[in-house]
Amino acid sequence: MDIVIWSGAAVSLAGLAGLVWCIVRVWRARKAGLGDAEMRAVLQGVVPLNSAALFLSVIGLMMVVIGILLG
Repeated sequence: MDIVIWSGAAVSLAGLAGLVWCIVRVWRARKAGLGDAEMRAVLQGVVPLNSAALFLSVIGLMMVVIGILLG
């Protein structure tokens, strides 16, 4: 079960990296002082990636918990 735990940790870290990337992307857009339409375009591009990164984090944590419970 160590493989499930470590692979789940890797998946979770990948999701966390995605979430940090989304935060940095929006932060840079705010600092750039974009107009309303440009900011909406940035946010519309970030939202699906943010959801996917959150999904990866959740799946990774579930894999860790399953690995611990079965191990």
